[in-house]
Amino acid sequence: MTLKKLTLPELLKNSCSKFSKNLSLNFVASGKKTYQDLYNEVVSIANHLLHLGVKKGDKVAILSANMPNWGITQFAIANIGAIAVPILPGFCSTELQNILEHAEVKVIFVSRLLAKCLEGVKTPFLEHKILINNFATMPEGCYQPEDLDKLVPDINLNNTPPLPEVSIEEEDIASIIYTSGTTGFSKGVVLTHKNLVWDARQCRTIQPVDETYRFLSILPMAHTYENTLGLLLPLMFGAQVYYLDRVPTPKLLVPAMQKIRPTVVLSVPLIIEKIYKSQVLPKFTSSKLMSKLYQFAPARKLFNRLAGKKLMETFGGELKFFGIGGSKLDGTVEQFLREAKFPYAIGYGLTETAPMAAGSNPSQTFLQGVGPVMEGVQIKINDPDKSGQGEIWIKGPNVMKGYYKNPEATRQVIDEEGWLHSGDLGIMDEDGYVSISGRIKDMIIRGGENVYPREVEEFLLKMDGVADVQVVAVPSRRYGEEVGAFLIPKEGADVAPEDVRDYCRGKIAWYKIPRYVAVVEGFPLTASGKIQKYKLREMAAAYFPEAMRERNGLPSRGRRGTA
Repeated sequence: MTLKKLTLPELLKNSCSKFSKNLSLNFVASGKKTYQDLYNEVVSIANHLLHLGVKKGDKVAILSANMPNWGITQFAIANIGAIAVPILPGFCSTELQNILEHAEVKVIFVSRLLAKCLEGVKTPFLEHKILINNFATMPEGCYQPEDLDKLVPDINLNNTPPLPEVSIEEEDIASIIYTSGTTGFSKGVVLTHKNLVWDARQCRTIQPVDETYRFLSILPMAHTYENTLGLLLPLMFGAQVYYLDRVPTPKLLVPAMQKIRPTVVLSVPLIIEKIYKSQVLPKFTSSKLMSKLYQFAPARKLFNRLAGKKLMETFGGELKFFGIGGSKLDGTVEQFLREAKFPYAIGYGLTETAPMAAGSNPSQTFLQGVGPVMEGVQIKINDPDKSGQGEIWIKGPNVMKGYYKNPEATRQVIDEEGWLHSGDLGIMDEDGYVSISGRIKDMIIRGGENVYPREVEEFLLKMDGVADVQVVAVPSRRYGEEVGAFLIPKEGADVAPEDVRDYCRGKIAWYKIPRYVAVVEGFPLTASGKIQKYKLREMAAAYFPEAMRERNGLPSRGRRGTA
């Protein structure tokens, strides 16, 4: 697709002109919104923002569950040159306060069930709150669902006079995405219009998308993964996108998939791993005979193929692309997907790369690998060892502008030649296929959510009785990694693991709360006195044996020593 400029307004204008009568963004249960309807509502909300005094460069936040109005709001913000600040639903009030203040957010759109997170949040910048479900103005103090239900929509969705001319260029900022709260060392990733639109367009070089495609959106739209691949990409090529009106559960997903028969679903490993372990595997291990047969390769492949056909039927029978990203997929589950001939695909990237940098379509997957470098992106393995493993460096039009208000952190990850130092360890073969083997950085990825250890450490250091703390990743079969903490108590203090969990509840996001806690006398140090984090990770096996048992698929023997 040829666009005059790689900007969100140009993308929307082009698609709504070309595909005006196609269905665009709708709920599964209801809605027949066309691309023309979409455009009209975007213009209406943009005009309302102008009426509120929002101008180019102002920041407007979105804290919402997935819905058509999420995309409408994002494009409305972009069409007047303002900057979207998507916020993940998992952030607690303290983190929300910090994000809104750090980004100097002027207006926030919030969904019905998340509005209560705003109670008590005050910044010198925030002037307006809007209920995104029906675009109603929220009066001060109105946060509870029962009160919000009484609000009458007062924003005109037929306010479609042409928007005033605003110069919006490819290198202008489109979005600032906070990947992990703003306490401690979290950062706001600054993405330009070109970063997002270029990356969305290039994704089509991995998997063709056209106006016959139907996307089912189940991942948070505040993630660049879902936003770029699950919103911008389908809209660019005239496809349909569907949303559930409640939290995605198997009970809701199955009838939804039967109804719309999606061709594309984007997921994280946890979802497909849960399906395999809770629905597929038990059928093959229900008796000793079945278990033995399933261990016999020819029988296993046959069983998996039969299970794959049923899984395809469950997904509606027309699935072409089941994207998996966010963290590494379990090898056993991937083997099942391959033998089941299920159309899974693997992607790799970072929020900082908008996000796709490499990936495969279902015909290109290989066991425990990612796939080829995306067309137009450069990847190199820096300073590889004898096995070819080294840090993944990325360069291309998808690489972020930097971290918001943090030039030092930007300099640490983007060098003078424009290479983004990912912190991930990987290997690239002679055909340009990438495999991820680990991470240099200490960041923990729990079920696709980023947890920065130093942020959690600084928070726990404020707890009474804690002298020092180190947070590390603990391997997990279910989530990839769990948060573990080693604590040194103050002299005479008695700090129990459950005290740590109680201290964290309601103050930091639930996925950052350490599941595993050990009280120790000291940390392993180098000769120069620096903490050896890799040794702490090795210590997890001794201190958290139940985690190791779960990782190996064995039943846990209790929760002794854990939070």
